[in-house]
Amino acid sequence: MNIIATIFVVIVAVEHLYIMFLETFATTSKKTAQTFKLKQNVLKNKNIQVLLKNQGIYNGLIALVLLYSALLSHNSKEMVVILLIFIILASIYGGITSSTSIILKQGGPAFIALLLVVFL
Repeated sequence: MNIIATIFVVIVAVEHLYIMFLETFATTSKKTAQTFKLKQNVLKNKNIQVLLKNQGIYNGLIALVLLYSALLSHNSKEMVVILLIFIILASIYGGITSSTSIILKQGGPAFIALLLVVFL
């Protein structure tokens, strides 16, 4: 994979690690409330915390597999393309069901990375 494409893939992975941090470790923080447009008292609900932490683990694992794929795998291009498509599709679903800004914020960097991986 091209170095520019790899850098963008790493950016997508870092974004997902940040999302994991908000959802899993800073679940009730002011920043998490702002990011997900929820009230902090809603984030203190145990059921919401369980759901966010579970979702956070998924985001963290996606980030780790992206990093592994981009930096260590022998089939890096194939694995990265699959993961980026997964992220783009998930962002479209999130945009439809939650907030359209997800498509741009989460799907945008993944889409740029996908273009770079495929065409560079």
